[in-house]
Amino acid sequence: MWIADLRIVLPDRVLPRGAVRVEDGCIVEVIEVPSFGKRPVLTLIPGLVDLHGDMIEKEVEPRPDCGFPLEVAVSNLDSRLAASGVTTAFAGVSFAEGKRGLRSEEMARAVVEAIAGMRGQARTDLRVHARFEITNDRAEPVLRDLLSRRMVDMVSLTDHTPGQGQYRDVEQYVAYSARAHGHAPEEAEARARARMAAPAAWDVARAVTELARAQGLPISSHDDDTPAKVRLMRDLGATISEFPVTLEAARAAREAGMATLMGAPNALRGRSMTGNITAATVLEAGLLDALAADYHQGAMLPAALGWVREGRLPLHAAIALLTANPARAAGLGDRGVIAPGRRADLVLLDVSEAPGAPPPRVRAVWRDGRMIHSDGWTGTAEAVAEAA
Repeated sequence: MWIADLRIVLPDRVLPRGAVRVEDGCIVEVIEVPSFGKRPVLTLIPGLVDLHGDMIEKEVEPRPDCGFPLEVAVSNLDSRLAASGVTTAFAGVSFAEGKRGLRSEEMARAVVEAIAGMRGQARTDLRVHARFEITNDRAEPVLRDLLSRRMVDMVSLTDHTPGQGQYRDVEQYVAYSARAHGHAPEEAEARARARMAAPAAWDVARAVTELARAQGLPISSHDDDTPAKVRLMRDLGATISEFPVTLEAARAAREAGMATLMGAPNALRGRSMTGNITAATVLEAGLLDALAADYHQGAMLPAALGWVREGRLPLHAAIALLTANPARAAGLGDRGVIAPGRRADLVLLDVSEAPGAPPPRVRAVWRDGRMIHSDGWTGTAEAVAEAA
């Protein structure tokens, strides 16, 4: 199969006009062809690799106390990811403080098992990112069981205790908790103080990461706020720093050899939900390696391409934040770039870098050379996959 007459984004440059040949799910040839002054209609980029997406919870429970069947929720998330150009996704599943309901250990286990049950059927390469809250020692046996059954693909160490990390401002945490969960201010403050008094299960965290490391899984930290926190997480085996909340933490992560990852919604909106450092600030400091969906997969392409329009990055470097860099951070050397020998995970984009242009539109997506999404665009004979 040839996918031809396209602008092609390579790891280090952009081909003004080229073609890609795919066989048996792999890229076997990339060629440049003369442009004759005519610009291709569409752009070809690698499939997006999302290391941290929290969207599964909204699919499982789109409204409070309105739960959907897990198979329906996972299938719908899979479709949304494909339509956004994501071909590899690590779905975040939270094991948070022994809560009841959506983030309980029992629900987390069920969601992980539902995702695992779709392997081989999903459009995307849908994986499990297990988020272990270090104050929740009750999650350890559940996580250990899921790891032993090879149902987990990445582990992150999270600490949402007020007074540090994402919620260094306790008053801000209380206000957020009251707004997000409908708690009275007094109840929200009492809950915050109780969480601050709870001991951290660092010994349990180490046991979990040792098991994950034995399986060769990537391990990440979450919301690092100080160099000391970064060093602790690195000692526990983390090689990815997710959403560092200060520039000092991001710099310490880079110095420790960790990849730094920020949220695409932060990049798109130009601000953090909790008043912490912006993705743009990390980028400007030369410390940003990757962008993740965080809570919205649709933010990934508009965020990266928005930076191109603003002149912050060339196109190939912006696309690398969504493809090559996160793939490398996760140890997935078979994807993330358009090059011979790599997986044919590809996205056909209708996009312009001109200021004021409409958001990018995903026209078609291939995973392993198989089309997993199309918006029905026919265009002309140009830029259409044809049999060789």
